[in-house]
Amino acid sequence: MQLTVNKNEEDKKVPTTYSRTNPFPAKALKNVNLNGPGSSKETRHIELSLQGSGLSYNPGDALGIIPKNDPELVASLLQEMNWDENTVVTINKQGETLPLKEALTDFFEITLLSKKILQAAAELTENEELKSLVLIENAPQLKEYTNGRDLLDLLKDFGPWKATAQEVVSLLRKMTPRLYSIASSLAAHPGEVHLTIGAVRYNAHGRDRKGVCSVQVAERIQEGDTLPVFVQPNKHFHLPDTQEKDIIMVGPGTGIAPFRSFIEERAVNKAPGKSWLFFGDQHAASDFLYQDELEKYQKNGVLTKLDTAFSRDSAEKVYVQHKMLENSKELFEWLENGAYFYVCGDKQYMAKDVHNALLSVIEKEGSMTPEQAEAYLNDMKTQGRYQRDVY
Repeated sequence: MQLTVNKNEEDKKVPTTYSRTNPFPAKALKNVNLNGPGSSKETRHIELSLQGSGLSYNPGDALGIIPKNDPELVASLLQEMNWDENTVVTINKQGETLPLKEALTDFFEITLLSKKILQAAAELTENEELKSLVLIENAPQLKEYTNGRDLLDLLKDFGPWKATAQEVVSLLRKMTPRLYSIASSLAAHPGEVHLTIGAVRYNAHGRDRKGVCSVQVAERIQEGDTLPVFVQPNKHFHLPDTQEKDIIMVGPGTGIAPFRSFIEERAVNKAPGKSWLFFGDQHAASDFLYQDELEKYQKNGVLTKLDTAFSRDSAEKVYVQHKMLENSKELFEWLENGAYFYVCGDKQYMAKDVHNALLSVIEKEGSMTPEQAEAYLNDMKTQGRYQRDVY
């Protein structure tokens, strides 16, 4: 006998699994600027509801957001090419279609250029300058052109175009999710996830530029709006397995995010291990992110030590690595005692400077040669005691 199941009944039984390909629409509960008046930065603290999603995360994990492009940039593209926003375009190999404006807003990456895009675009114009730029011998110039420019630059610089909207969107790749270190502990905020996002704004090649996701969050997400999100586990960045272990955290600027989650988690669990945070930014008065919370944690002993470096508050610029060197004796004692060392934030400069400062501390306080200090640090890495989340 065949058992028939009512389709609706079946749907009720199978919970939806939210993921990168099926993100959860998380409602914004709070969205505030953490920077004070006079700051040159805008750092948003955003709280999202995960109620009903079944999603969970650990301190150290990231949250993926699938962003939308800036409506002003989309409008400029439509205007530049004199396109009808309702033209239907095919967006993928499966033959799915969307109206052009929606495709440019929700589906395609329009703020990044690549060598591949320019090479394909050269086939769609008679423009000699572009045809020359994509020649193999001009690879350095091509690389330089793609850096910091977007689709609007390409269309403005190398017309007249004989391309249809379909041909142009076929050059583009699908919008990639943006990943942000989670700034909360699920144990401290059940059913919620918090993020610390610095709004990216700069001027390049004669135009103001905006970070796709960071400025969407800063300018266009109000409380009550939703963002499509998923959890991205990070197996290489997490608290020690035992709560007795001491932790040293270096997180200037938005690098503070995962350490807020670490500290909250340890506060909830009343972890006996000591914790030491190095935080830095430009000005103490306007850029000390989460100052009240951190000082409260320090006062009630959850945070054993808090060292800050505000680079623009003194004649000599002071950064987190300088604070590490100032505290080298105690820092090395913590390491010798089995402390875990974490770094989060800027990969290009800060993480390298912190790495070199750490080597200096080990070399000096451990009376080691540079090679021995390097081996000591490699040993920490092998034990999972030196972890980095840099971007």
